[in-house]
Amino acid sequence: MWDARTGGVTPSPVALRLNEYFPLRRVRRSFAYVAALVLIGAAFIARVAALPWLPQGYQFVTFFPAVILTSFLFGARVGTFAAIAGGILAWYFFIPPVDSFVVDTGTVMGLTFYTFTVGIDIALVDWMQRANRALVRERELTAQLAETRALLFSELQHRVSNNLQVVAGLLTLQKRRVADATARTALDEASRRLGVIGRISRQLYDPEGKGGDLCGFLDTLARDVLDASGRPDVTYAVACASGLTIAPERAVPMALIVAECIANAIEHGFATKSGRIEIVVGDQIDDRYTIEVRDDGGALPDAFDSNVQESLGLRIATTLARQIGGDFTLTGGKTTVARLAIPVS
Repeated sequence: MWDARTGGVTPSPVALRLNEYFPLRRVRRSFAYVAALVLIGAAFIARVAALPWLPQGYQFVTFFPAVILTSFLFGARVGTFAAIAGGILAWYFFIPPVDSFVVDTGTVMGLTFYTFTVGIDIALVDWMQRANRALVRERELTAQLAETRALLFSELQHRVSNNLQVVAGLLTLQKRRVADATARTALDEASRRLGVIGRISRQLYDPEGKGGDLCGFLDTLARDVLDASGRPDVTYAVACASGLTIAPERAVPMALIVAECIANAIEHGFATKSGRIEIVVGDQIDDRYTIEVRDDGGALPDAFDSNVQESLGLRIATTLARQIGGDFTLTGGKTTVARLAIPVS
């Protein structure tokens, strides 16, 4: 595979995976040496067959591939054995004077060249296979670390969620000892908000720092808030284009804002009647997208102005929207619409 960034050839993932299985370590040592002899024998036969076509000086040409293949299949030790066997055969049958082990200047030069070449070949094959084994070990270690990281992250999220639920429960218990109606309401709202964060905290973040699925996030959030309210007569629906994600740093503020809108619709719009809440994610316009929480619980008062309201929930929603670079508005009519506009980036 050609790599345009490096200007060279990069092995394909399949080839890299295949290299991990070599040298073959589970075969018997005797089988490896017999196979090496077979490969050298095949190289010898090929060299004999090529005698009419090969000029003088190519005595070792067919033995080099056999040595490389043997080293690749069975390791450096068996490759060295094949190199020695091939060198002896070439020395006796193909280096003049043939059919002898005469040592002269030409023989020494030829055997030196052969030894140097096969030595480099065996060393390179062995180095490559050692590097492959090291790479496999590193990949396995990385996979184990990633699994451990994900497990620890999941456990951390689980504990954070449980702790928030405990705090919410403690606030609920404390509310029972408070006589003042305003204080009881404040404790109740604080308990509810903590409970919402606790229930959804497990899906807020990803250990890789990636954004989560926005549609699934809103669906789970709406279901949790409605379940906590104890109002099975209030239904909901989420309309959202698939593929949208929510950035981790925006998850908590967005969750609190949407939860406040749903809780506000239940408390004021459906206090004495059943109804339906719709959460609609609008299309991107001018680098922004909107999340609208609509309910058919009745119109807002004529003089209603979300900018001058003293409601803690509205102030929280407006403040959180500004923190993430967005805007929050609440408008009325036949349908009450809480709209959160958020920048895309």
